[in-house]
Amino acid sequence: MAVEYDGSAFSGWQRLTRPGEEGRRDEATVQEAVEAALGFVAGQPIATVCAGRTDAGVHARAQVIHFDSPVARDPRGWVLGTTTRLPPSVCIRWCVPVAGDFHARFSARARRYRYRLLNRPVRPALMREYLVWERRPVDARAMHRAAQALLGEQDFSAFRTVHCQAPHARRNMHEISVHRDGEVIDFELQANAFLHHQVRNIVGSLLVVGRGEKPEAWIAELLAGRDRTVAGPTAPPGGLMFLNPLYPPACGLPAEVTLSDA
Repeated sequence: MAVEYDGSAFSGWQRLTRPGEEGRRDEATVQEAVEAALGFVAGQPIATVCAGRTDAGVHARAQVIHFDSPVARDPRGWVLGTTTRLPPSVCIRWCVPVAGDFHARFSARARRYRYRLLNRPVRPALMREYLVWERRPVDARAMHRAAQALLGEQDFSAFRTVHCQAPHARRNMHEISVHRDGEVIDFELQANAFLHHQVRNIVGSLLVVGRGEKPEAWIAELLAGRDRTVAGPTAPPGGLMFLNPLYPPACGLPAEVTLSDA
């Protein structure tokens, strides 16, 4: 399944309690909501696995999940039945059957994120849940040039949170770009996988460059130094969207989450 959600009212994707335990007050998660809706359609509890966890306040356009069901439902039934039991901020985009060895997380070869910034003197009234406001002038071209130092397989210790539980900080950054369209600046990143807060920490450091507080070469220096304490602040979560994971064509998933043969 592909799950689309506005993460504003959720404490992230991951369920905070085990099945059968009472949920923590005021800490709703997307996984909890999706599993409850799936369980209603299936008539029994359903556990899900996602392609990549998202933090509190982070949105997703196509979060891919997989689950095993002991009951048969056609894809349309899963999509419509589950969506009717979800809050307005969550829906199921599509559902397809997959092979028994498919895994939403481990079968993925890449993940794509976008961070959106509104750069103007006046705060936003529209779409404010899906972008972050920066009132000071920011140089998008300088940030794009600086970001190219992050391409390839490297140690991203300077951009991981101290709470990150990954066994190592090496990740392969396939693409990273920063571009402006009028007052909106988009940061787009694709990597084989991401560390906890990696995207938001990268954006926070790039903004230091964009405001002219540090030279473009500073990003490469941060990467080489591997010291999170000297990097920029963590950017707020509201501007971050998990666009989608990417899988090999053999998985038989829709084009938006399938790697190109090229």
